Amino acid sequence: MSLINVTNLTFAYEGSYDNIFENVSFQIDTDWKLGFTGRNGRGKTSFLNLLLGKYEYSGNISAHVSFEYFPFHVENKQSNTIEVINDIFPDYIHWKLMRELSLLKVSDDILYRSFDSLSNGEQTKVLLAALFIKDNSFLLIDEPTNHLDMTARKLVSDYLKTKSGYILVSHDRSFLDNCVDHTLSINKTNIEIQKGNFSAWWENKMRQDNFERAENEKLRRDIKRLSGSAKRTGNWSHEVEKTKNGTRNSGSKVDKGYIGHKAAKMMKRSKSIEQRQLSAIDEKSKLLKNIENSDSLEISQLDFHKNLLAELDHVSIYYGEKMVCEDISFTIEQGMRIALAGKNGSGKSSIIKLICSEDLNYTGNFMKDSQLKISYVSQDTSHLYGNLSDYAVNNGIDESLFKSILRKLDFSRVQLEKDISDFSGGQKKKVLIAKSLSENVHLHIWDEPLNFIDIISRMQIEELLLEYAPTILFVEHDREFCNNVATEIIDL
Repeated sequence: MSLINVTNLTFAYEGSYDNIFENVSFQIDTDWKLGFTGRNGRGKTSFLNLLLGKYEYSGNISAHVSFEYFPFHVENKQSNTIEVINDIFPDYIHWKLMRELSLLKVSDDILYRSFDSLSNGEQTKVLLAALFIKDNSFLLIDEPTNHLDMTARKLVSDYLKTKSGYILVSHDRSFLDNCVDHTLSINKTNIEIQKGNFSAWWENKMRQDNFERAENEKLRRDIKRLSGSAKRTGNWSHEVEKTKNGTRNSGSKVDKGYIGHKAAKMMKRSKSIEQRQLSAIDEKSKLLKNIENSDSLEISQLDFHKNLLAELDHVSIYYGEKMVCEDISFTIEQGMRIALAGKNGSGKSSIIKLICSEDLNYTGNFMKDSQLKISYVSQDTSHLYGNLSDYAVNNGIDESLFKSILRKLDFSRVQLEKDISDFSGGQKKKVLIAKSLSENVHLHIWDEPLNFIDIISRMQIEELLLEYAPTILFVEHDREFCNNVATEIIDL
């Protein structure tokens, strides 16, 4: 066991006026299974890169371990997989590699296939195996769940549960809960570490947020009451002071000494109340700083003129002579929230493309009403660039509504002015979702919409779908999201 000490860390990207981190300090035990969470754009990957020594910063990071980052960069993907592993770790011990591949249920014959012929899930498992055969390293594992189907996610999560000595960035609640024992969170104003998995951290955060809201409301009422008391007491003191130069109703002279003493006493009381008011204001200012903005999202889906929107009847889809899915039958009716489930390569995206009117070769019967309007969110974000205003105009959506949704998904006003190509992966996916929520359609179709999106935003989207119950067909490997949202699961 050793410690990674972070002291007074301050960092901003070159040319930026905004600090990603500012005077943050904490310790990490290298034996921990550390889950790393925080909203998109808060600096999770930036912090991993700071540990790797990629950027200059002020403050101090001290560690007596080396760091290894996942995913590794693969220079030549046409090489055989065993050559890729050898490039990453030339001195690896073969039996250790075989052990890790066996734990990840990867057959050893893939070592002699070209790396680019492997599925995304197989590539992830191979690179994880290479990561864990390195000794005396603290591992930085950045979003390994992207492109893993639900079965593979469970397998990889169980695998990581048997390991220790890593930071894991993931936005999948079930995945994190299964394999971490501490949680590192980047909040709005600080970084903190707590013992326990994500759900334990979230429960503590909700408890703290609720306490601060109640305390904030109590102090607000106190400040209002004290403000009124201070004003009344000050007025009384002023009125009493004015009587020093007058006479009593009986005509006798007033006792100026007594009145002056009384006025001073009232003034002292007024100052005391003002001091208590300032103290309450100071206490109030310390609250609510880390409460996340997660305002409710809205969706206004168009009603369709009939209940049945589309139907697949014993549909099989082909690419050339290769069949990607066989004998698929289901209907899409108004109000349904359908999750397409199945391993990678089972044809989920192909079914979506067919429903979205792409010209695919298929057998069986497929029916879709010609008047049906569909909003589609793709897996791919590489086509996104330019400013958000032009993007809204080019896609025929209301700019103010579009940007309002992004603000609710934790975009700052400054972020709204940046080029989309500079956004993080999660922020780009939010652009696609905000566009989809801004469109006037009868059916939403989302293909892995939550890749790279932070957990709090996932919860917002989940609550939206439960509250408004739109008609939606989606592919998503986040187990908890699917279980909470779907009214029907089509397992391929």
